[in-house]
Amino acid sequence: MTQKASSRASGAKRGASRPSHPPESGFSYHRDFFEDLVDTALGHAKKLGATDAAAEASEGCGLSVSVRKGELENVERNRDKSLGITVYIGKKRGNAATSDFSKAAIEQTVKAAYDIARFTAEDETSGLPDERDIARVHPELDLFHPWAIDSEQAAQLALQCEAAALGTSRLITNSEGAGVSAQQSHFFSAHTKGFRGGYASSRHSISVAPIAGKGDQMQRDAWYSSMRDARELARPEAVGRYAAERALARLKSRKIPTTQCPVLFESPLAAGLLGGFVQAVSGGALYRKSTFLADSLGKSAFPKHIDVAEDPHLRKGKGSAPFDEEGVKTQARKVVAGGRVEGYFLSTYSARKLGMRTTGNAGGSHNLILTSRHTRPGDDLDAMLRKLGRGLFVTELMGQGVNYVTGDYSRGASGFWVENGRIAFPVEEITIAGNLKDMLMGIEAVGADAYNYGAKTVGSILVNRMKVAGS
Repeated sequence: MTQKASSRASGAKRGASRPSHPPESGFSYHRDFFEDLVDTALGHAKKLGATDAAAEASEGCGLSVSVRKGELENVERNRDKSLGITVYIGKKRGNAATSDFSKAAIEQTVKAAYDIARFTAEDETSGLPDERDIARVHPELDLFHPWAIDSEQAAQLALQCEAAALGTSRLITNSEGAGVSAQQSHFFSAHTKGFRGGYASSRHSISVAPIAGKGDQMQRDAWYSSMRDARELARPEAVGRYAAERALARLKSRKIPTTQCPVLFESPLAAGLLGGFVQAVSGGALYRKSTFLADSLGKSAFPKHIDVAEDPHLRKGKGSAPFDEEGVKTQARKVVAGGRVEGYFLSTYSARKLGMRTTGNAGGSHNLILTSRHTRPGDDLDAMLRKLGRGLFVTELMGQGVNYVTGDYSRGASGFWVENGRIAFPVEEITIAGNLKDMLMGIEAVGADAYNYGAKTVGSILVNRMKVAGS
């Protein structure tokens, strides 16, 4: 899958030497060229009569290889490029984009954006960020690590990963395949409020999905490793074996009677609960009043032992960014302190709609870390199962059954039934239900088994009570 070049990565302080991308990066364009494109677009916008304008030039490229049952299946190379321009005529806004970098195409694209703005209704909250919020210093975050790998080498890694999965047990009978992906991108953007900045990013991964058992008893699971720097990826053999162990553990799954019980979310799934909170306190949902956490600033959304921190400047962080998609500076902050909401996730537009100030989150959150003040270093998964006692340990969720207006939550699930703090047997074909507001307030414990899932890091989460619909 193509990684969008506009995803924020690392940057350099203004005035530092401009990056000269090495041949192994696979880029076709240099930063100097992108700067000229952007300046040409902005200059033409002003010539047409725009009161303000913003432009971004970007490029992404990569390699994806998949194998299945010891055979090469697909080799895909992706390359994309884009120039986007946003034009303001007073409080009217228009935008357009092109993949043609010729001067004539740029001028036509700017004219298209200008014409859209001319016939668009005024919006008093539209416009570029205030100058006080613009990022002037861009810290280097070490997020660009091109991977000089060819299709043959990538296929070998994928084959090793799948072979390790298939070789774990005779009960691993099939595979949905393994894959290796190497992606990198870079961009440069600027606008007429004085912002200028750009940087490169990379994201690489290895994954596998083995199948255990036969016939009606088949069970599938998967695992992956994803990092900015390919040298930090888990070994393909380790990814394959762990994926196989997860599939094997699901054999002989059974249904359970409908009940109410505590639910322990495995750490990768716990990141989804944090994601639900982020969506509920993000600008668009807040100003539209389409969230179960409206007007929650300064109020409790979690128990008092829960904190959520945001740190956009973690080196090599998957959610790191020196500035957001509008050129607004990012900074570390407490989003939740002692269970109380201390901050929203706002772009310039949503902040103005709410009568507030942007939080530098145009484009999303940055490296969120959820912790509990009760967590101890020894609170690994076994310890969390003991805290669960008797209930459900969820390792897979299906469907998108979350209503962010009401908070109602209903998802298909599978995992393990736990008795006396120990896994008793695997379960499948169940549904867990509750209300996300109650679930967040019902967090009893967070494990020390912290897992990084994209821009979110959290351990396993124990929720005090949910409905479990079974047989």
